[in-house]
Amino acid sequence: MSALQRNNVHVQGEGPPMVFVHGFGCDQSMWRRLAPYFAERHQVILLDLVGAGHSDLSAYDKQKYSTLQGYADDVCEVLDEVTTAPVVFVGHSVSAMIGMLANLKCPDQFLAQVMVGPSPCYINDGDYTGGFERGDIESLLETLESNYLGWSSTMAPAIMGAPDAPELGVELTNSFCRTDPEIAKQFARVTFLSDHRADLPRLKAPTLVLQCSEDIIAPMAVGEYMKRTLPNCTLRVIENVGHCPHLSAPSASAAAMEQFLAGL
Repeated sequence: MSALQRNNVHVQGEGPPMVFVHGFGCDQSMWRRLAPYFAERHQVILLDLVGAGHSDLSAYDKQKYSTLQGYADDVCEVLDEVTTAPVVFVGHSVSAMIGMLANLKCPDQFLAQVMVGPSPCYINDGDYTGGFERGDIESLLETLESNYLGWSSTMAPAIMGAPDAPELGVELTNSFCRTDPEIAKQFARVTFLSDHRADLPRLKAPTLVLQCSEDIIAPMAVGEYMKRTLPNCTLRVIENVGHCPHLSAPSASAAAMEQFLAGL
């Protein structure tokens, strides 16, 4: 099976390539409000992480995907098949770290990184503020393990935010509920217990961090930490409540990205 089939890859447009990769509980449809901004001038590459959307579920391997590196390896394989030009990688939430790991593994395939609501570590640690105590994360994961659908219906609207657009919270809830619960449980554990702070200083590619002004998953302190720690980082704060500005604030997200791309 090709990587393009495995990851349900769709390509549209022509020009410098951009690849968009979704976060936990989502699939490539979550880019429907942002990716079209760029499709007229760029080759837009959309994919589903294995276990999500219309990816090949038979390709899911618990050992391979027990760390984010398994997903990063997939990204490198997809890029090998779909383009020879270096890409701008746009990753939401956990996929911002997946994009960074892919960039570190195969740097020639990447021109720049756009990280939407990234967090290298969700757990507070000494002077580092990740937004959660370890007990909070363990409790979250225990609830997810025991009642995934109930957890999804409670958490998805809170993660989306967007109080003026409650339909977006419904959309994210439905997306969470479409995900295979067993895969989602492992991916949640891999996501929320990962710690990639030590990798940040190794990323040399120009990086844009899109930070929402109110985000319960990746608070402002995390965006500021990324700005201090990444060697070549631009931090842009979007006035937005929630963790998904590509859905709830697509115009502001696109404008920040366009300005960043113009400077490359």
